[in-house]
Amino acid sequence: MADVTLPVKPSPYPLEEPGLWVERIGDRVFAEGTPALFLDRDGTINVDTDYPSDPADIVLRDDIVPVIEAANRGKIPVVVVTNQSGIARGYLGWDEFAAVNGRVLDLLRDGNVFVDMVVACAYHEAGTGPLAIPDHPMRKPNPGMLLEAATRLGLDLERSLIVGDKSADMVAGQRAGLARGWLVDGEATSQAGFEILPLRDRDDQKRLLAAIEALQSHLN
Repeated sequence: MADVTLPVKPSPYPLEEPGLWVERIGDRVFAEGTPALFLDRDGTINVDTDYPSDPADIVLRDDIVPVIEAANRGKIPVVVVTNQSGIARGYLGWDEFAAVNGRVLDLLRDGNVFVDMVVACAYHEAGTGPLAIPDHPMRKPNPGMLLEAATRLGLDLERSLIVGDKSADMVAGQRAGLARGWLVDGEATSQAGFEILPLRDRDDQKRLLAAIEALQSHLN
């Protein structure tokens, strides 16, 4: 009896590979060489609940909607780049990620703001099966997710900005060729041509908003 090969059921999610989610949201078109605002998700856009898997637990940080609003107003692409090692570790799956991510996007829309792309990396050395890859090029602090977004959207990385709550976010920005990043509850520092600014209070937020508005002025 001949072997029968069953067809592989396609994933309902925008998975480029087992551990890489790349979702284009909306249909805004950007000129080649436009800078972007890169945002980490958990701890930056929403309050970090430690491997979030329940949409009901998602709460946005108070300071993030005005930041995304400024980018939207200035026609600056907003790209979420998020490590999701909880998937590799078995704490949640892509189903739960999709539900939580959808809730984040819905809450942002309720605030009349939106993102243009979500890139998520589930690879981690502590994972199992195809997700058990140490130091995967897409996982921050490696720059792969930023480079992937840049290729797809035609971004100018050197003038782009990144906001995150971990040093890995800043290192990923630096390795991708960005010049500046904002570290949630962090301290100001500079190294190897990369400037890190804090995002702790309203004055820090104003400086970030001014930097986004400056990007807009170069596009006009």
